[in-house]
Amino acid sequence: MHLYNYDPAPNPQRLVYFMKLKGLELPTTQIDLGALEQLKPEYQAINASGTVPCLVIDSGEQLTEVIAICQYLELLHPDTPLMGATALEKAQVLEWDHKIFTTLLSAVADMLRNGNPAFEGRALPGPLNLAQIPALVERGQVRIQHCWDVLNTALEGKDFLVGNSVTLADIDLYVAMNFAGWVRERVPETASNLLAFRDRVKALLD
Repeated sequence: MHLYNYDPAPNPQRLVYFMKLKGLELPTTQIDLGALEQLKPEYQAINASGTVPCLVIDSGEQLTEVIAICQYLELLHPDTPLMGATALEKAQVLEWDHKIFTTLLSAVADMLRNGNPAFEGRALPGPLNLAQIPALVERGQVRIQHCWDVLNTALEGKDFLVGNSVTLADIDLYVAMNFAGWVRERVPETASNLLAFRDRVKALLD
């Protein structure tokens, strides 16, 4: 297997932390998003969507979504389960993964890609040239504030989102919380459950 990734970026970072907790190392090529290497013909010949991560397995087939790569690695390496131990926990991890990706991560990405001049003409990842929509910046701020409230409530009386140990859901939330700093959004001091969660997970991941 060979992994194409860009470790500093938030979405690929989810996979980096997952592999770290699993104790896995894969041959990896870093695709520098800042230098737009993902849009160069050499990389698009490997992954036409021009996104990272991309895992090329031994058969030559590809997996290009974090959740799919994590599921594949989890099945290959079931020790230290990070996607739930029971049927219910497995479903809950997937549910939280989807919720966090479509709410908090999405809101931060909207603010970043529609408000930063560096993304002019590239408001979404991938090969399409799409114009920025400034109104999504303000909407993103509202969505983020709502997310803090929802997530802080969800963590009441809990150390982790699912079960009694860290899972991909916690990795997702931790990465999303840090990603919010890229657009100068911070967890409010009143969200004590979220702040304690961040410290708890940081001790495991960093």
